[in-house]
Amino acid sequence: MLASFRKVLLDKALTPLYQPIVNLQSGQIIGYEGLIRGPSDSPLHAPTKLFSVARLDGKTIELERLCRRIHIDQFLALGLAGKLFLNMSPDALMMPAGDVGASLMYSQIVGMPAENIVIELTESEATSNYSLLRQAASDYRGFGLQIAIDDLGEGFSSLRRWSELRPEYVKIDKYFVQGIDNDAVKRQFVRSIFEMAQQSRSEVIAEGIETEAELAAVLSLGIQYGQGYLLARPAAAPMAVLPQATLRLLAPAPSKRPLMNDAYKSVATARKILRPVPAVADTILTNDVYDIFKKQPELQVLAVLREGLPVGLIHRLRMLDRLARPYHRELYGNKPCDQFIENQPLIVDHQTSLQDLGYLFTEANPHHLSDGFIITEEGRFIGVGTGFDLIREITQMQIHAARYANPLTQLPGNVPINEHIEALLAREEPFAVCYCDLDHFKAFNDLYSYRKGDEAIQITANLLREHIDPNSDFVGHIGGDDFIVVFKSRNWRERCQRILDCYYAAMSHLYKPVHLAQGGYIAENRQGIEVFHGLISISLGVVEVNMALPYSSHHIAEFAALAKSEAKKISGNSLFVERRSLLGALPAQDG
Repeated sequence: MLASFRKVLLDKALTPLYQPIVNLQSGQIIGYEGLIRGPSDSPLHAPTKLFSVARLDGKTIELERLCRRIHIDQFLALGLAGKLFLNMSPDALMMPAGDVGASLMYSQIVGMPAENIVIELTESEATSNYSLLRQAASDYRGFGLQIAIDDLGEGFSSLRRWSELRPEYVKIDKYFVQGIDNDAVKRQFVRSIFEMAQQSRSEVIAEGIETEAELAAVLSLGIQYGQGYLLARPAAAPMAVLPQATLRLLAPAPSKRPLMNDAYKSVATARKILRPVPAVADTILTNDVYDIFKKQPELQVLAVLREGLPVGLIHRLRMLDRLARPYHRELYGNKPCDQFIENQPLIVDHQTSLQDLGYLFTEANPHHLSDGFIITEEGRFIGVGTGFDLIREITQMQIHAARYANPLTQLPGNVPINEHIEALLAREEPFAVCYCDLDHFKAFNDLYSYRKGDEAIQITANLLREHIDPNSDFVGHIGGDDFIVVFKSRNWRERCQRILDCYYAAMSHLYKPVHLAQGGYIAENRQGIEVFHGLISISLGVVEVNMALPYSSHHIAEFAALAKSEAKKISGNSLFVERRSLLGALPAQDG
């Protein structure tokens, strides 16, 4: 076996394989881990056996050096893009620079950007000399290489290494990933690793993802990078782009977003929390960005543009922290600044509602809450927003809505209704206002009691909620048996008709069978005279606002009330649409 091993080493009879490492948010392959295999017809084909014999022969470091050289050469020959993760034992890392240390490593990677090399420390044995390990890692970083800790959680002292080395990447051992969907302890472990990584500014890679359930669990925890057979197997000529079938696994599941309480609906948009900050081209030098931060001490973040379009954010503290490391200012100062974009940014249009923006935060990677997001107008950068500002605004909106909500239906009352209409008028957006009123409600309330009357109002409120588009329409409760619906959905007429069509059926269980059969009942009217009253029906009066007119919400309410009065003249469930131009209804001007 030793003779066979020495021949493999002499003939360089090793085959490099590459397994993609995937951004689980975008589906992009960010790099590859280099794996090695011995001759296929030999017991040394398996890497565990190969390195076991190398240790017996005292040739581990020599074998590692050969593996790295073969991996780099083939990586370049294949024209692969992204980072190359190369395995290295702590012993090899700590060898003197004149042997196989940082300087020799640097000479090995001629022809490949040093920042694309990630030294992946294997968890093969315990480490005792942490000061030497820290110095070695610093030497490697001085040449531009990055550090990763492999198999975190497996073996001897990986957590101590993490604390000592502060690596750019940590790879969670596959033991904690496999079966994570059915194991609460594993989920908590991975969640804790992710939270610690956020504090230490390390990126987390989940290894060993083999099932869709494991992938879903990893995604739900916010882990950004993954590796495993489900995503892509190791190959001599690995894929550069994931197949569509795999990309579909990364796509978010159909939204199970609950219907939001209409009291929380608002037309407030991302523009309300916009903060203007400078933007720089991705080709500008790191030193120039450093000078911008130095001249503006209050500036915490700036945007990076590529061909005029936003591609990410650079954060002041993180950039200065990285540049403070040994050799980093000299290494990166005269290189383009885009390497300091740490995460894929969240980019939203300025007209995105704050509710929708809040929902995006629950679906996207949690780092956006702390990192902030980019706000655009027609794709053009106009500023940034922060998670703090978003949470503050949504909280204020909810407090405001609750203060003015109707206590029976929890729908917004007069104040938020008027504010909603005023905002739409200010934005010159077309909409339709529907005034909803119940017919024969007082007689029903007097005969069947106020409790049944409240139930009738709640049924009406739920029916209106059910037949609007919760993403664009607004339901308010003026009071009593009067409601307002503000439609932005274009098929508002069909929605109104569906409300009319199902109203009697929705209310039928409230009546005594005899009254239901008769279509009404005998009860006193407002003058105290017994008369026949029909079953409760609903009248809808609609007015369209489809142009910029000098109206206020109060004018619109008056027009809708007039349309409702016309609807009430029609027997039974009815819809009246005001077809006359609102221009002719302009109030007289004082002269």
